[in-house]
Amino acid sequence: MKVSSKNNSEYQLLKKLCEIQAPSGQEATVKEFLLDYIHKEKRSWAAEPEIIEGDEFQDCLILKFGNPRTAIFAHMDTVGFTVRYFNQLISIGSPDAEARTKLVGKDSKGEIECELEYDQENHALYKFGRPIDRGTSLTYKIDFRDTTDFIQSPYLDNRLGIFNALQVAKTLKDGVIVFSCWEEHGGGSVGYLAEYIYTKWKVRQALISDITWVTDGVEHGKGVVISLRDRNIPRRNFVEKIISIAHKNEIPFQLEVEGSGSSDGGELQRGNLPFDWCFVGAPEYGAHTPHEKVHKKDIDSMIALYRVAMKNL
Repeated sequence: MKVSSKNNSEYQLLKKLCEIQAPSGQEATVKEFLLDYIHKEKRSWAAEPEIIEGDEFQDCLILKFGNPRTAIFAHMDTVGFTVRYFNQLISIGSPDAEARTKLVGKDSKGEIECELEYDQENHALYKFGRPIDRGTSLTYKIDFRDTTDFIQSPYLDNRLGIFNALQVAKTLKDGVIVFSCWEEHGGGSVGYLAEYIYTKWKVRQALISDITWVTDGVEHGKGVVISLRDRNIPRRNFVEKIISIAHKNEIPFQLEVEGSGSSDGGELQRGNLPFDWCFVGAPEYGAHTPHEKVHKKDIDSMIALYRVAMKNL
C-alpha cells in the first residue's frame, strides 16, 4: 500500500484540536468540539456512526459503526497544571517544561497568559500580574508549526491520536471509536467504556491511538510504532496479527520495546474483561513538553495501518 503525504490544509483540524484547552478532568471541551465536527462531517463518511454519550459516560464519547469487532481508544486529555495557593502550581499528569514557558488559562477575572517558574526546590510556580483563582487549570500556550516534514506543537499527545481516529472514521464501516478521559492522570474511564462495548457488541479487541517516544531504537520518519510492550505487556498473538497486516500492506512500521510508560491499554489489561489490545502510534520527540514533534511520514503510516487493521482484525 502506498502511503501518501497530506497537504498542509489537512492539518488544520489537528491545529484546532491542539488549541482546545482540556487537561485531565476538563475533557468536556474536546467532547463538544468532536460532537460538532462529527455532526457536520458524518454524512460524507463511508458509514454514519451511532453517537453514544450522556451522563452515564461522563465526558467520554463512543462512535459505533456497523457491526464492530475492534475498538480504537483515543484519550482526550492533556498534561498541565492546577493553581494551588499563592502562586503555587500542581502538576496534572507529568508535564515537562522549562522555566519561562508560557501558560494560558481563564479564571473569574478573565484570560490568563503567565510564565512558569521554579523555586530552589524545583516546585512549580506561576508569574503573573495578579493572583489566579485557586483550582484554575493552566496549559501550554499553543505554537503550532507545520513544516515540510514535521508537525511540532504542544499536545500532539494526544490530539494526534484523536486526529488519527477521525481520519479512520471517514472510511470505517465496522468498528468502534472510543474517546476516553483522564489517561494522563491515572485513568479511570476505560473500565466502564470497555464494559459497555463488550457487553453491548462483544467487542474485545482494541487499538490504542496514542503517541509514543522517539528513542535510541525508534526514529523519526521510519513509520508508525507497533509496541511490543511498555510497562504493560499485551498478548503477543494479537500484536503479531497487527505486524502481519502491516507487512502485507507494505506500511512502514517500527517495533517498540520499553519498560516504562502506559496508556489506555494498561487499563484494559488490568480490567476484568478478556480484551486484546496493542498500542499503535506515531513516535514523537519531546513528550509532554511544549515542543512535541512528529514526522509527517509517521502520521501517514499511522492512519494507513489503522484503516487496514480495522478492516482485517
